[in-house]
Amino acid sequence: MKSYITTPIYYVNGAPHIGHAYTSIVADILKRNRQAQGVEMLLSTGVDEHGQKNQEAAADLGMEISAYLDMRCAEFREVFDKFDVQYDYFVRTSRDGHKQAVADMEQSIFDKDLIVKHAYTGIYCKGCEEFKKESDLTEDGQCPLHPTMKVEQTDETNYFLKMEPFRERLLKHIEDNPDFVTPPAFRTELKQMLSEPLEDLCISRPKSRVTLGVELPFDTDFVTYVWFDALANYLTNIGWPEDGYQDWWADVEHLIGKDILKPHGVYWPIMLMAAGLPLPKRLSVHSHWTGAGGVKMSKSIGNVVDPNEVMEMMGVDALRWYLARHMRADSDSQISVELIRQTYNSELGNKIGNLLSRVAKFSNKNFDGKVPQPGPLTAEDEALRKTVVDAVAGFASWMYLPDIPGRVQALVTAAEAMNEYIDQQAPWSLFKNEETRERCATVLYVTLDLQRILFEALTQVIPGSAKKALEMLGAPEVATPWKAELDKLAGGTQLGEIVALFPRVNAPEAA
Repeated sequence: MKSYITTPIYYVNGAPHIGHAYTSIVADILKRNRQAQGVEMLLSTGVDEHGQKNQEAAADLGMEISAYLDMRCAEFREVFDKFDVQYDYFVRTSRDGHKQAVADMEQSIFDKDLIVKHAYTGIYCKGCEEFKKESDLTEDGQCPLHPTMKVEQTDETNYFLKMEPFRERLLKHIEDNPDFVTPPAFRTELKQMLSEPLEDLCISRPKSRVTLGVELPFDTDFVTYVWFDALANYLTNIGWPEDGYQDWWADVEHLIGKDILKPHGVYWPIMLMAAGLPLPKRLSVHSHWTGAGGVKMSKSIGNVVDPNEVMEMMGVDALRWYLARHMRADSDSQISVELIRQTYNSELGNKIGNLLSRVAKFSNKNFDGKVPQPGPLTAEDEALRKTVVDAVAGFASWMYLPDIPGRVQALVTAAEAMNEYIDQQAPWSLFKNEETRERCATVLYVTLDLQRILFEALTQVIPGSAKKALEMLGAPEVATPWKAELDKLAGGTQLGEIVALFPRVNAPEAA
């Protein structure tokens, strides 16, 4: 089986931020989850190099456009590599093959008389690279997503895709396919967008205004509107229009932020319908991150979270853990460097890493550097084993975006149960008496073997740290397809070097 996950492609007019980090990291988690079940995966991410914003950003720096795009593309690739995101395809919309395929799609739609040319007077948001209705704006007449960027009154002739002929068909598709948009709140929002007749969609910009883009194949005085160009990447990445793309497209899942639901939920399906192509299987939508207290992030307030700062302070897995753990399904979630630090110390440090360190160090010191040989199991042992196996079960089954926080929470619950067990059983006390030394070995074995299972599941979330932990345990290679199997850590196995997996990080003011 094949499965294809996409992230949006990101504008290169600014540096990568926490929103880019989130979508790309959860895409990677979903990829690793499905790979663990033996599914052949393809993950695409990358950059949108066209449009007015990028053209102006290059001009502001006084750079040649190709040099500017190369610089920004390299910056994004470097950051995604630091995020430990195993992408299979990195999108650059400046690639010749992509541009040719976009032009081919436009020509095929034009040939069906679904693209018309007419004058347009309206409001344009440069931040969204999108025309707006009055009803889309705030009371102050600004775009709610870009309140500091003034909208422009635009009067120009362009080419437009006829949208209304496809509206009812798209609504029916949404009704017939309840999983087309998740979570359900965003499905409801999309249906609302389609509840009234749709205006034609502008698919071009005159070269007199914007030159950075795909030239229209039927009118060389225009370039393709950036959204039309960008959305097509999901197909061009897998070789469309050449044959063979269909196997990937049959199970494609677009991960998107809620701010781009309309382009992905309205424009993109209608583009595909107009081109005679099948719709994507699923749109998985997430909400946004806000600063502590729910305050919108702003450079002027100083509550913007720089992913590079977090990684330098605590490592990439602190960032991956927080992002996976704390995004609610259909409402905004809070983030700050301090919240990440607290979560890192309390959950990764105290509950997961510290237990491994305590138990592995004690076994290393008192059982010749090896995993102890277990004796008979008690009811307490079996109860803990069931708790942990049940807690990690979600990582042995197909995961979707809304599932991630709950399944990560289950791993915290498992770690808490192991900590409670080890405190109650007190192997350090059992070891002191010859008659209870076998029981001590059993308690240690049960805990180490369950930690192996926990860290096998965690290879899908925090792969770097999980791999180190499994090496410390001397664990066998993780099998594919993966499931939680007990007693795979053999007694007598040589333990690896025991190091602090998640060293405590103090607040900067306490340093």
